[in-house]
This record gives sequence, C-alpha cells and structure tokens, in this order.
Amino acid sequence: MTKIYAAIGFACLTCFSARAVAQPPQVPRIDSVVMADNQPHQDDPAVIWYDDFDLPQRQDQYPEKSGKLSQEVRFGTTGVSLEMAYPRGSQGIGGRKVFFGDSPTNRRQTLRGNESFDDIYWRIYVKHPADWKGGGPAKLSRATSLVPPGWRQAMIAHVWSSGEALTLDPASGVKNGRVVTTAYNDFPNLKWLGNKPASQFKLHGGEGLGWWVCVEARAKLNTPGTKDGINQLWIDGRLEAERRDLDWRGTFAQRGINAVFLEAYWNEGSPVDQARWIDNFVVSTKPIGPVVCSTNPTILKTSYNGPGQQHSWQAEIAERDSRGAVVGEPIWRSFITQTDSNQVTINTETGEFLGRLSQSSSLANDTSYLIRVRQRSSNGQWSPWSDWHQPFQTKTAKEESPQ
Repeated sequence: MTKIYAAIGFACLTCFSARAVAQPPQVPRIDSVVMADNQPHQDDPAVIWYDDFDLPQRQDQYPEKSGKLSQEVRFGTTGVSLEMAYPRGSQGIGGRKVFFGDSPTNRRQTLRGNESFDDIYWRIYVKHPADWKGGGPAKLSRATSLVPPGWRQAMIAHVWSSGEALTLDPASGVKNGRVVTTAYNDFPNLKWLGNKPASQFKLHGGEGLGWWVCVEARAKLNTPGTKDGINQLWIDGRLEAERRDLDWRGTFAQRGINAVFLEAYWNEGSPVDQARWIDNFVVSTKPIGPVVCSTNPTILKTSYNGPGQQHSWQAEIAERDSRGAVVGEPIWRSFITQTDSNQVTINTETGEFLGRLSQSSSLANDTSYLIRVRQRSSNGQWSPWSDWHQPFQTKTAKEESPQ
C-alpha cells in the first residue's frame, strides 16, 4: 500500500512539474530602438530645448539640476540617461529645470528670452525597472508660468501620478485678472481645474515596467477672457488624458508659459531602494512624437523572464496612424532563430518585408511605425504577442540620403 501511495505521489508530482514547465514565458516588450545620429529636434526652429543627456556641456546649461547620469541604463545602445534615485524612505533625488521665453528668473540662462509662449509640448522617455515597487511617485514633470516678483505662478500644468497611472492636474493662480499666488507652489491660492480621468496606461505598473516609454504633454493657455485652454497627455504615442475648455489665466496676459521642470519628488517616500530613468527630453512649440530612426533601425527587446531560458524570439512591425493605432497588417516580420541576443536590425537578412513593402529592403521614409514581440522558452512554449507599442518615426528621404 505504501508503494501505491508513493507511486501516486510521484505521478502527481510529475504532473505538477510538467504543468509548471509548460507555463509560457512572460510577455516581453521592445525596450528601445537605436535612434538616428541626428534627430530633427537638433535643428527644428520650433524646438526650444533638446537634451539626450549625452553632452556634458549641455548639462551646464540647466540653471538648476540634480541627480547623476547613468551609463548602465540607456535608451538604445549608446549614451547615458538621467537617473532619478529613490533610497528607501526618501522623496527622490534627480531633476532638471529649463527656463525660456519671458521667464523672470535665471535670465542669463533663459532660452529664447525675447519671445513669449502660449502653447508648448514637452516629451521625455521614462524607464522603471521591471521590479519597481510602490506605484507612482507623485511628481514627474510640469510646465508653468512664472511671474515676478519671486516665483509666483500664473498657471501650472502638472503631470502627476494617480496610483500606477499618470494624470494631468492643471491649476490656475489667477483671479479677477491678476496673479494671486504669493510664492512657488502656493497651493492655498491656486484654483485646481480637474485631475480626472487618469491614463489607462499604467506607467508605474505591470505594462509600463522594464522598458522605455514615451511620455508627451501639452499645455495651451486660454485666449485672455475665454475658456479655451487645453492640457493633453500622450503615453507610448496614444492620447491618454485630456482637459479642454480650461481657464488657465482669466484675462491675465503679461506672461506666457516659461519653464518646464522634470521632477523626482515622491510625497510618501520610496518603500525600497530603487531608481527610474529619463532620456530624450524635448520642449517644443509643435507636437514632438517619438524618436526618429533610420529605415533599417535596430530594435532592442527586454531581457527574458522564465521559465527556463530564452530559446528564440520574434518581432513584427506595422504602420501607425496619427492616433497611435496600427494600420493594416505587419509590413516586416523577423525570422525565428535561436539566439541569446536581445537586439535585431530590420533588414532582409533578419526578416521578411511584407505587403506593400514585399519588394523592399528597408522601411519607408517619413513613416510612423509600431512594434510587437513574443518570445519562446527552452521548453518550446511561446509567450502571447505583446501589445503594439514603442512607436518610432523614420527619417525623410533627404535625411536618409548619403551626405
């Protein structure tokens, strides 16, 4: 009888082990893409500020900055990123402040100081580690209108956390045509214009962890005396939150938007020692969008997460429309090959061009694309395909041509 029970136990254990081994791998993501050497933001007259954090002299142009630059975590295969460090219990270390236009402070380092800006966009890429804990630090970025004397604020466009999601929390410091705030962050004298709904995308949770995510925001001041202001938020190329018909400033018109801040502050403090990273920071007067790549870009997958080991993986690329959605069927699919590498260059040696690009050896110029990816474990199990994500833009034919 003992032998029978032992046999049954062994059989159950074998079944349990087989079921455990048969579990599919975690769904991967495309961590980042290799950008073209020259991004259009470097020469675009609409761009107020561009920083990929790779030039030390560019860091000296920030009137206020904190946090170290990281070589261990980077967007693409080269360069550095800005690290936002969170020692356990701390509110965070790291940030950058850019002043422009009619800013009354830091005039010696103010960009385009003879202009005034009523409508701006700002974009960053954000990466959290795959094991990030605690949801979202309260602060990520803000645009504001500083008014003398001191750091009084006529308006603030906050990009803040809402649990694991992001939200917009616009505020006005104007009443009856005059600025009523008396200092920076004068919360009692601010009028809050609404912080719901939050994004569907969880930047600080499951789907947003472990890879570089594009976050872009817009603040458009209202026409003085009219409630037509706008605040918008795009994550991974899709509009995730929007506030319209805002009265940012009433009839006040003496100052425009004149500063953008990148912030680390976590009100409650981090529950563990950890960090997140920022890269590819742009401030512009027109929509920015994702990074620009060559027509044969290299894409980088996130590291394998079990069971077992990585056997192979596969990526597909499809065109993207202006709303961030996939257009039609994939136009490139990688071959399935056994590899330890987590990167692949898009060409005819590594995959097959499909559809209208079936006779091509590269992607189309001046086109926006999305990527999806899956991976297979050493036990033969495939993960599901990821969502379409990590948008990128290809260079124009002129930019792509040899110089």
